[in-house]
Amino acid sequence: MTGTGYSWLLYVSLTIMAWGLYGVFLHNGQLGMGDPENGRYKAFLFVGIAYFLTAVVAPIALLLLRGASWSFPSGGAWWSLVAGIVGAVGAFGVLLAFGAGGMPSVVMALVFAGAPVVNAVVALSLHPPAGGLASLRWQFFAGIALAALGGFLVTRYKPTPVPVPTVAVDPASTTLSSD
Repeated sequence: MTGTGYSWLLYVSLTIMAWGLYGVFLHNGQLGMGDPENGRYKAFLFVGIAYFLTAVVAPIALLLLRGASWSFPSGGAWWSLVAGIVGAVGAFGVLLAFGAGGMPSVVMALVFAGAPVVNAVVALSLHPPAGGLASLRWQFFAGIALAALGGFLVTRYKPTPVPVPTVAVDPASTTLSSD
């Protein structure tokens, strides 16, 4: 399957693995900050640093190595900027969902069930298929419906979280720290 017609599936597999790990790793980063109030914002800061390294430094190096033109047509630049903004807003939404008590297994399942539905609707409106919507086969619509059904089932039958142990604190012995 890595021949000319299917080599793109390797990149899809890379994306599936990376995005499949993203939510769990992000949640661990948020918890690892040790700051229930601001941990999600601290984690998001490091996501931004990672985005900078991955999406700014690496492409600049590749463009320099390839001797690419530094011409950026406005249509491509604006669509790419908007794509980056909606991606960052989505990543921030994931962190907010975790902060509001969402479990990574449920939050990410809902994201990955709902995102294909949104993607299909917007992609079809921006790039309609040859022959219009009537040319789409019923299986396409069944796939969208199944993705939505999957999101519902994950929400309805989500696992019960492990209760957080409560620790008794003596107010007289509590000190404030600037850490």
